[in-house]
Amino acid sequence: MVTDAPSPAPPVGLRESKKQETRQLISDVATGLFLAQGFERTTIAEIAAAARVAKKTVTNYFPRKEDLALDHQDAFVASLAATVTGRPTGESALAALRRAFTDAAAAADPVAGFSGPDFARMIADSPTLGARLRDLHDLREAALADALADATGVPRDDITPRTAAALLGAVHRTLFQRIQDLTLAGQDNERISATVLTEAHRAFGLLEPALADYATA
Repeated sequence: MVTDAPSPAPPVGLRESKKQETRQLISDVATGLFLAQGFERTTIAEIAAAARVAKKTVTNYFPRKEDLALDHQDAFVASLAATVTGRPTGESALAALRRAFTDAAAAADPVAGFSGPDFARMIADSPTLGARLRDLHDLREAALADALADATGVPRDDITPRTAAALLGAVHRTLFQRIQDLTLAGQDNERISATVLTEAHRAFGLLEPALADYATA
């Protein structure tokens, strides 16, 4: 009897590509539902049905419902630490972070807070997403503190990098919220960028006396 030979397994690259496609599909479907009916009112079961996947598939890719809405969270948490780690020789942590924020604001980068009015409203209306966003700010500040400790050669529990990270993190939190508030007020990205670039100059300037030369590469 002649039998069909088993189909060869797809290349690893193809499998990974399919995973990324599925993940993006679920994320896109979830975002559409969140914007249409609100984050709190949308269920994982509804997302799975709309994406035509099993509920377990959704939770495999996104263990928490908040992960579906805040899909840039890994980049967000790593952003400040990555800027410090990658700064050129002779540049302080403050100068590097100011430069990076200026570039992000000019480009209306979503990681800096430029999410658009519908998304900003969704976050503002959801206590769950608001709490998760505060957690992400905390995680980003902790990652920055570790990067500053490593850059200055002190233990990661040393008070100096932790304090510096708290100050720098506070400026970024304030500017992020400012962008969200201006978005909800109906301003377009060009106008918001112009406003926060001016305000960022003042906000970062407040840290100059303490941190101008701190953690210079």
